[in-house]
Amino acid sequence: MSTRIFNIVVLALALTACENRPDNGILAEAEQRAASRAGDDGRIECAINGASGFSRDCYTERLSGENGVTMIIRHPDGGFRRFNVLTDGRGLEAADGFDKANISIAEDGRILVSVGPDQYLLPARIKAEEETATAGSTSTTSEDPAQAGN
Repeated sequence: MSTRIFNIVVLALALTACENRPDNGILAEAEQRAASRAGDDGRIECAINGASGFSRDCYTERLSGENGVTMIIRHPDGGFRRFNVLTDGRGLEAADGFDKANISIAEDGRILVSVGPDQYLLPARIKAEEETATAGSTSTTSEDPAQAGN
């Protein structure tokens, strides 16, 4: 009886091994998805407390509430900043504290957000001039930066 079970198991394993050859197209898609997720891991470049160089050490988190979307940027030292995500084309505004968020366009489809001694490079969608004229606002809006923790 045990040889019969053994033969069935061996036959099943042999058939499984023959039929589970990897599909190169599926593998390529999986690798592409993994690469895009690796770049979208919730980390952003930041320069905290007046640092002169940027490092990819800060994390973003987005929370939806009755007053809209709030983005929290967490610092490597445990500190954080909260921003309201604006839908009128201005991008972000500081959600608390007395420091105002200053936003400027940076390279590679990103914006530079400066608040007090802290600076953050965030992905952004830059509105076309005709969209800006129609909306009557400035030229940046926040795109969906990485959504760690949500």
